[in-house]
Amino acid sequence: MRLTILGGGGFRVPLVYRALLDDPAHSVSEVVLHDTDPRRVAVIAEVLTRLAQGHPAPVPVRVAEGLDEALAGAGFVFSAIRVGGTAGRIRDERIPLSEGVLGQETVGAGGVLYGLRTVPVALHIAERVAALAPEAWVINFTNPAGTVTEAMSQVLGDRVIGICDSPVGLVRRAARAAGVDPAAFDGTGRVGYDYVGLNHLGWLRSLTLDGNELLPGLLADDAALGSFEEGRLFGAEWLRTLGALPNEYLHYYYFRRETLGSVRETTETRGEFLDQQQGGFFERAASAGGPKGAYELWERTRLEREETYMAHSREASGGWQRDSHDLEGGGYDRVALALMHAIVGDSGTRLILNVRNGTTVPQLAPDAIVETVCEVTSQGAGPLPCAPLREDQLGLMLQVKAVERATVEAAVYKDRDAALRALALHPLVDSPAVAARILERAAEEARRDAA
Repeated sequence: MRLTILGGGGFRVPLVYRALLDDPAHSVSEVVLHDTDPRRVAVIAEVLTRLAQGHPAPVPVRVAEGLDEALAGAGFVFSAIRVGGTAGRIRDERIPLSEGVLGQETVGAGGVLYGLRTVPVALHIAERVAALAPEAWVINFTNPAGTVTEAMSQVLGDRVIGICDSPVGLVRRAARAAGVDPAAFDGTGRVGYDYVGLNHLGWLRSLTLDGNELLPGLLADDAALGSFEEGRLFGAEWLRTLGALPNEYLHYYYFRRETLGSVRETTETRGEFLDQQQGGFFERAASAGGPKGAYELWERTRLEREETYMAHSREASGGWQRDSHDLEGGGYDRVALALMHAIVGDSGTRLILNVRNGTTVPQLAPDAIVETVCEVTSQGAGPLPCAPLREDQLGLMLQVKAVERATVEAAVYKDRDAALRALALHPLVDSPAVAARILERAAEEARRDAA
């Protein structure tokens, strides 16, 4: 089975390839990389060459020059593109900050701006997949993943599935804090969980081991809550008030003032940090003298990237370092591999994925993309029934889903009113006038780039 990776020059592609090399099922027979930046994809190909050295059965890697060449014959398409590069991300963050609101890659005004830029490209990819590889499954990791998956599903239906590493990371950290042996995650279903929401906006509302509910005991234990990332981010009092464990990105919503203050006190945004870090990596790696040097540079850069993940939110919640077991990197690579295994093996594996809602959340449209627990077979990923949402959870989901759908509408139809609605209705944007200024600034930047 051929796996095509769009955004093949992406910094985290080696994590996917490393997971494939460790895959005892040898599910993938060839990896095809495609990227619009030839230098980046050449560097990443060097890193993959080093990872494959000494492996008894390395997965062959090929770089495709064109999108159509990359897609033809693919069984799975992994989409992890960044439209506009890190320079675009910097603008997505800086323009909202200049108006006194949070700018973040997937959350708030920054996420809307990124979605407006990315949806047309994602739709083109979906159309080419439908034409050239209609039986392929598309695994979308391109951010903002909920918005992009929703757009692509208009073309591909259920054959596009969005993934994210945040929910599975939350489940595993919470289980570890509750005293669950990692061996319980053995695929037998001993660990159960109820997770529902949208991408980067969801809640873990139940956690069981062999049918015994663990979440109330975990929420009552200050020491246990202080032992993992989400417990430290949100604090024991607020978590007990919620009666659930939120996805880490909900820190931007629940603690918007503190996070905004932390961002504004620093000299660089996350995008500016990554632009310098990754730009430096690709420049040095291109002249590193071969796969060994490129790989060593990549590994050092990867560790620094993981150590600084969500630094502003950690600073806003008291300042603390990430745990060593959260620095391995990836997570989404393992989710992608598990998803491919489940489809190919028709296994019924349960994973937290971004899929069409159906009747999971009755208040949302059946075709709206939600992030929830799914059962995966050869027919794809089907969302499982979940307990009713509380009013605060449902209200936030409905508002952000309206933003996502307006973003898709604006990008598809070049509709300024829909774009303004998407920005102004976001919970982290406090004024339609602010939204209009952000939209105009972004349009000016786009016109300047096109000139």
